Amino acid sequence: MGIRENFQKLIDKKEQEITELELQIREAKAYVQALQDSMKLLPRDGSAAVEHTLRPGSSLAKARDAIRAAGGPLPIAEILKAIGKPQDKKHRVSLAGTLSGYARDGRIFEKTAPNTFGLLESRKSPFAGDSVEAITDDDLPEEFGAMR
Repeated sequence: MGIRENFQKLIDKKEQEITELELQIREAKAYVQALQDSMKLLPRDGSAAVEHTLRPGSSLAKARDAIRAAGGPLPIAEILKAIGKPQDKKHRVSLAGTLSGYARDGRIFEKTAPNTFGLLESRKSPFAGDSVEAITDDDLPEEFGAMR
């Protein structure tokens, strides 16, 4: 066997190693993506979440208090009535627009139906009762996340 054939064998062997490593990288990226997707489903922990506050006495703070007092989502007309504002078109459009903006951003309010708003804090977590926080690395099997 000549030197040329030896070099070709070395090249082929190294290309095979590269192919295997690329496969491991793709699998690892898929694993990380799956973890990130799963993490999106979990509620944010209180320490990392930005606390959204409303200025006391503002229409939004009063609306939040009215929805809390009602114990569930309220139509915009009932919110206006509860906070003592006129139920004319100008006030309806203004408050509904502001509440919708907060709901779109996922802050404090949520839109449960057309012109009906509730509070995010009252929404039940899909993981209520699960002890997801209690899982640690020690609880996972040794082969969890291991690359083949």
